[in-house]
Amino acid sequence: MRQLYENSVADLFRYLVRVTLGRRQLAEDLLQETYLRAWRKLDQLPTEPAQALPWLFTVARRVAIDAARAREARPAEVGAFNLVAVPSTDNHAERVVDVQTVRAALARLTPQHREVLFEVYFRDASIQDVARRLGIPLGTAQSRTFYALRSLRALLSEGQREGAERQGRVAPPGKREPSVRARQAVGGW
Repeated sequence: MRQLYENSVADLFRYLVRVTLGRRQLAEDLLQETYLRAWRKLDQLPTEPAQALPWLFTVARRVAIDAARAREARPAEVGAFNLVAVPSTDNHAERVVDVQTVRAALARLTPQHREVLFEVYFRDASIQDVARRLGIPLGTAQSRTFYALRSLRALLSEGQREGAERQGRVAPPGKREPSVRARQAVGGW
């Protein structure tokens, strides 16, 4: 295997760089997967290097095709996260407000939803543990967690909207300024 690797790695890598349109890191990953598959099929590998090389190129081609298909099947990856846009949590006052906002939203949840969120997030319990501790079926624990999070998310976004309205950043729902199209329809301002 070592001799096969030393005789073929440069050619195989160049081939994979071409196949991946110059993406060297992806080519390295595919090269590694190619040799891993060769290692797994070592007993079926031709003993002559001249016969093994075409086999390796075929495996590399198939590995590249599989990787391309897998990328197409997955949703597009989100780009790099802009950390500059993330608000700083160094501000103690903001943290206090955030904690109070979450507490107020939790208080508005049903007792069942609050209980399941407490188990999952504060006790760091798995859904199976939550179901066992609360004496409910696993599916009920799963759906209760889903709906509790959905309700909490709605309450928190409602709270953010109300906070922005109080600070004058957003007009209240009934007091929004008409759109450009609406102004044009009535003759403008």
